[in-house]
Order: sequence, then C-alpha cells, then structure tokens
Amino acid sequence: MTPYYSRDGITIYHGDSTTISPAIAGIDVVLTDPFYGVEGTTEKSHYAHDFEDTPASVVEVAVPLINFWRTKARRVVVTPGLKSLFQYPAPDSFGVIFYPAAVSFQRWGTADTNPILYYGEPPRKGPCSFASTERAKKNGHPCPKPIGQWTRLLRRISEPGDLILDPFMGSGTTLRAAKDLGLQAIGIDIEESYCEIAAKRLAQEVLFA
Repeated sequence: MTPYYSRDGITIYHGDSTTISPAIAGIDVVLTDPFYGVEGTTEKSHYAHDFEDTPASVVEVAVPLINFWRTKARRVVVTPGLKSLFQYPAPDSFGVIFYPAAVSFQRWGTADTNPILYYGEPPRKGPCSFASTERAKKNGHPCPKPIGQWTRLLRRISEPGDLILDPFMGSGTTLRAAKDLGLQAIGIDIEESYCEIAAKRLAQEVLFA
C-alpha cells in the first residue's frame, strides 16, 4: 500500500477500510467515530463519498469492521451516535460524552449525549463519561470532532508507545490528537478530500502535549 501521507509516525491511507485493514498489523488502540446511518431520517448525512449512509450500511460495513478490530487490537473505542447504537455488539464498558448545551432533538427530548462503546481491557481505571461544551473548529469537513474532547478521550484509553488506528478518519481528529500526545497513528478514509484536510491539519505544529 502507498500512503497518502506519512510523517512523524502518522500515516494516512486513502481507500476502503474493509480492504486496507487486513494489511495493517500491530495496532494497540482503535478510536473511531463511524458514519451514523442517518440517511432517510430527519438528520442530514455528512459524507461526501457516494454511498448510502443508512442503518443497513452501518450493519454491512461499520459493525463488521469493528468486530474485525476487536480480534486484532488490545482496545477498541467507538462513538456510534444514537441512530444505530444498538446495531453494535454489546461493549465491555459504556460511557457518554454529555453536551449540556445540546441543540438537536429526539422523540423524548434533547439529544444531549454521544455514546462511547469500550471494548477490551482498560489501560487504567477511571471515568467512562465526561461533559464537553467544546465546539469543533471549521476545517472544511462538514462534521469535525472537537480536538480537545477527542484528545481527552484518546489520553484516557491509550498508553505511551501505543499505535492508534482510526478506520473512519474523516478530517483526522484522532490523528491530530495522537500527534499532540506523542503517539503513532494510522488513519483511513474513503474520501480523498478528507484525507487532504487531515494531512493539512497534521502539517501544523503540535498544539499541546
């Protein structure tokens, strides 16, 4: 495989995670925010690549890939969103990111949490949930993750020397957080424009340690 980007221990592959993943070895931690399966609902799909972002696609693509990495990595952590939460296998532990200023809604009220599914053994004991009021900075991706929030989660689930993977990389927040924490990481995304956004973010200086 030829990397789209490779520098300072951070590598990006442009392509389909389902075909690239079997060629990757030595992953310690998978941290990812897969597509949510919202197409056909009142929510808007955020993905530029030409595929159907439906609950069926979550079952056919995202869930098998998460199950694959559960057999290969020491720890897998997924933020699956709410629409397709129960399509994923039962986690070993469960947490949430709580948004006190939530602005989206579900049938019974505000959608004020993003679930966190933890698989594998933790590197240390600690809180499984946390609150966040951080908003992601615009970077050209329609739905980036807040870097401080993601760095906090990655710090919680990783150890020094770990190799991190995000098979649904998006704008590269997992990789940016890994770089800031001095960790090596690999990201994969099927949309080339997102790979370019991630590469530009990684070219910046380390934000904090």
